[in-house]
Amino acid sequence: MDLPLDYETLRIIWWGLLGIILIGFAVTDGFDMGVGALLPFVARTDAEKRVTITTIGPVWEGNQVWLVLGGGAIFAAFPLVYAVSFSGFYLAMFATLFALILRPVAFKYRSKRNDPRWRAMWDWALFIGGFVPALIFGVAVGNALQGVPFRFDDTLRMTYEGNFWGLLNPFALLCGLTSVAMLVMHGAAWLGLKADDPVRSRARGIGMIAALLSLVLFALGGIWIMQSGMGYVINGAIAPNTPANPHLYDVSLQAGGWLANYSVYPWMIAAPAIGLLGAALAFVGLWLRSEPVAFTGSSLSAAGIIASVGASMYPFILPSSLDPGSSLTAWSASSSHLTLFIMLIVTVVFLPIVLAYTAWAFKVMWGRVTAEDINRDPHAVY
Repeated sequence: MDLPLDYETLRIIWWGLLGIILIGFAVTDGFDMGVGALLPFVARTDAEKRVTITTIGPVWEGNQVWLVLGGGAIFAAFPLVYAVSFSGFYLAMFATLFALILRPVAFKYRSKRNDPRWRAMWDWALFIGGFVPALIFGVAVGNALQGVPFRFDDTLRMTYEGNFWGLLNPFALLCGLTSVAMLVMHGAAWLGLKADDPVRSRARGIGMIAALLSLVLFALGGIWIMQSGMGYVINGAIAPNTPANPHLYDVSLQAGGWLANYSVYPWMIAAPAIGLLGAALAFVGLWLRSEPVAFTGSSLSAAGIIASVGASMYPFILPSSLDPGSSLTAWSASSSHLTLFIMLIVTVVFLPIVLAYTAWAFKVMWGRVTAEDINRDPHAVY
């Protein structure tokens, strides 16, 4: 069956779409995770906590659609990546899901009882639901950059030889802290747009620190990669139209391999530059009390940092430290030609609907949340 797009083009498109979905998740669901992580530190009274929670209450569920889209895209477009990552990172994924499950329960039940201890318990649940996923997502990226200990045998049966504690290595923790700082900065910028003082002022101070930490930690991660033996390369030519099979490629660990794309494709340097400049812009916006500038900067920083990982690793998605020849790339881990094409048609139809609904929802629910709103109609807010 002849399709309008060849197999190579579809693989590249889906590699790019996966990156766009992850950026969409970080920019949208990222700020409400950041707000959750900030909750115990920017709000002191119950009214201030309700103001903080109400800034994200109406939109967090829609934002989480991007996480579902990301999981679905990996499952359908790159099933081998889904199989390895969800098997090897099982306990980490379980901890992430547990933290994410706490969020809807906390939103639902926090204000059911007018008991300070009851509400404090759910406030910390919202903190866990914001902080833990942000940390674990960064740790997962750090492990992907280093390589994950798995291999495929001749029948493509996967064996994983790592453990949960092995994921918590120094470089991965650095990436986890970078992720937390990035999303806290983003959450603080969101509170600047949506919350009233004193929540806004406290978020501004913490956000400035988080922006500086994002700059420093992201730069340290880049230096670490440059100075270490981190990086993988495909030896020989890529066969873009062959069936997905990791054993078709000769892959080796090569010092500086993650920097090679910046020489071959100089335009890719825009990704880390946007990551650094966006954090700097967020700091300036918070310092000058210009909330739109701060939020624009934090959004650009999140997009740039995630795009930097993709630009550095392309075409790798999940390299293997145990057997480099089992590494998964856009070429060796994808679904069939027909599957990728059908999924692309579905995406072209439904993704604009998701974007249009998201834009409409934000427009309808726009406006600053104040303590007066809480006091005037306490049953209409969280």
